[in-house]
Amino acid sequence: MTGYVTEIWRLRHFWLALVRVDLRRCYRHSILGLGWSLLLPLSMTVVLCTVFAKLFNVEIRTFAPYLLAGLTAWNFLTSVMTQGCQSFLQGESYIRQHPAPLAIYPLRTTLGASIHLLAGLVVVLGLSWCLNGFGNIPVLISLVPTLALFFILAWSLAVCMGVLNVLFQDIQHLIQVLLQVVFYVTPIMYPANVLRERGLNWVLVFNPISAYLELIRAPLIHAELPPVSAYAAALLTAAVAAGVACLLLLRFERKMIFYL
Repeated sequence: MTGYVTEIWRLRHFWLALVRVDLRRCYRHSILGLGWSLLLPLSMTVVLCTVFAKLFNVEIRTFAPYLLAGLTAWNFLTSVMTQGCQSFLQGESYIRQHPAPLAIYPLRTTLGASIHLLAGLVVVLGLSWCLNGFGNIPVLISLVPTLALFFILAWSLAVCMGVLNVLFQDIQHLIQVLLQVVFYVTPIMYPANVLRERGLNWVLVFNPISAYLELIRAPLIHAELPPVSAYAAALLTAAVAAGVACLLLLRFERKMIFYL
């Protein structure tokens, strides 16, 4: 395992170059560039805040950064999972020519999505400061372990999606259907308390994404440290996902070339 990770680090110039190529290709000749990745969650936030303020009398000052943080985190997760499905197929030409660790191809996908996530969180932070002041600065340090756990989870999911999609290419379509279902049972557009008040706390307990949203929102929106229970749930989820990813690579890495 240590040798595998060392080999990935030794090839850092290769996968960093792939990330740069992906970003350059994505925004070539674009006026807004990276801004396009922020436009979707921002426009959704404006529309939903306008509608919810009229229908449910929500307070925009707290709901707008809450919603934007949820959409930013969700977009990162969906990007990693959907693009992760293509990670090995997209890197087929490199895989056939260069015997590098296969985990670098989902890593390429995860790093690209992470750049968009960081840009989105900067916008959330700016919006939160504009609407609620700078009271959250002392607790922002808690985002460091949160983002590290989120990155491990995302990389692991990208590996799993990539391997499974090479073996069964219906996975790329199935995962979009599943993500649509998970979106509505995850407190992205509504407060988590709505589920608790209706006796649906089990939805939060068995939905691992809820813990990550709480870890991101607590310091950014509520200016408080996240609860230890949220860290424990996120750590457990990341560990399970990483374990499954390692098992899949151990089982299929040497055979992957025959499925491409």
